[in-house]
Amino acid sequence: MPLATVHSMTRAGRDVLLIELRPTGTDFPSVTAGAHIDLHLGPVVRQYSLLGDPRDAGRWLIAVKREDDGRGGSDVIHTQLRVGHTIEVSGPRNHFPLRHTADQGGRTVLLAGGIGVTPLIAMAEQCAATGRDVTLHCYATVQDELPLREYLASRPWSPNTVEHLSSGGDSLRTAEAVPHSYSGGDDLYICGPTGFIDRAVHLAEAGGWPADVVHVERFAPTEPPELTGDAFTVTVASTGASYAVAEDDTIAEVLAAHGVAVELSCEQGICGACLTGVVDGVPDHRDEVQSPAEHAANTRVALCCSRSRTANLTLAL
Repeated sequence: MPLATVHSMTRAGRDVLLIELRPTGTDFPSVTAGAHIDLHLGPVVRQYSLLGDPRDAGRWLIAVKREDDGRGGSDVIHTQLRVGHTIEVSGPRNHFPLRHTADQGGRTVLLAGGIGVTPLIAMAEQCAATGRDVTLHCYATVQDELPLREYLASRPWSPNTVEHLSSGGDSLRTAEAVPHSYSGGDDLYICGPTGFIDRAVHLAEAGGWPADVVHVERFAPTEPPELTGDAFTVTVASTGASYAVAEDDTIAEVLAAHGVAVELSCEQGICGACLTGVVDGVPDHRDEVQSPAEHAANTRVALCCSRSRTANLTLAL
């Protein structure tokens, strides 16, 4: 697992830290816009989107908002992490990539609710670098709650950033449409709190945006996944070993109990760390990281929360 050194920590808005990580040895692995990493903070593992220029392998940038009602990761970072500390990080994973091709016309529209701006900044960087038309819309209640304003102002594409403040009557809650109407080749990316995402998706659909060009990333599940269900068996393809998964067990718990290595992180079905290939059987998908089309394909399953619709599920492990 890569190691990273905390090179700098800068206040970047109300309760927000902009953190620059540097590799301890060779450059970091290559990344694409929309990717996130895990930070291993003792027993706590949390996911953070990479917001810097994806082409810069010499540093990674993340932004962490302190959440009073969170699960403890942001509090550890704000109160215990310091410049010079070395921490374990995962390689990058990306379940929220830019979908357009280099020769595709149209534009990229980015809608950010609060700290949800982080993966969208990297998307704006990548679009600007390739010459694609891009606009980043940042939403908050008041200007003081907009994270990373100084960082955004420093970017060469900052004229393509638009601020929306509900205190001034500019809110998705009262809007009748998303800021741009759809034209062929356009893509829409949305990240932020659940209510913000749901409202933006509703407005986009009502405004004629096709569902397959509207992409979202959630920092929390819409609802906690229901983990229980009918019992079944899970088989490890490489060994042929099969294990019983009881009504109140998860696949990940059963595999770990039998010494089968499973990568876990959020354990809520939103990060993709535990997505595993399916060799045989039909998963009962309960994650929110895969798209409806990916669920229908049944080629991967989230071991932390999903189950099986068939009596046995064989995994590519």
